[in-house]
Amino acid sequence: MNDKAITRVHWSFWLISAIALIWNVLGSVNFFMQMNPDMLDAYRESERAIIQGRPVWATGAFAVAVIVGALGGLLLLLRKSAATYMFAASLAGVIVTMIHTLGVDYDFTPVELLVVLVMPAVVAAFLIWYSKHAEGRGWIS
Repeated sequence: MNDKAITRVHWSFWLISAIALIWNVLGSVNFFMQMNPDMLDAYRESERAIIQGRPVWATGAFAVAVIVGALGGLLLLLRKSAATYMFAASLAGVIVTMIHTLGVDYDFTPVELLVVLVMPAVVAAFLIWYSKHAEGRGWIS
């Protein structure tokens, strides 16, 4: 097998990498919106209570989850294997943030549980797997 066949990147790599970056950039925008007191007025009262009552460790974990995840998406687009480590740190941030969110006395609807808790963890875990898969295919190094 020649090197060109091994390192040729499938079109889906670019699509998944772009979606990974967009997903985490949107999460980063959400984080910075939550840190802006003027932007908090747009949130429901129950959501504001969660955000304003969030301890520093959970806020830091949220920042790691989305900002480091965005860096991972960028590294994936740049075909760097360090993306895997960024996605692993992002997943750790998601899990720590989830620990706090589960401890909040808030009546989550099933859709909110899916969007707030399950989906970020699944996406972060998938991105770890995918970056390892891409490395195994020779798409990133």
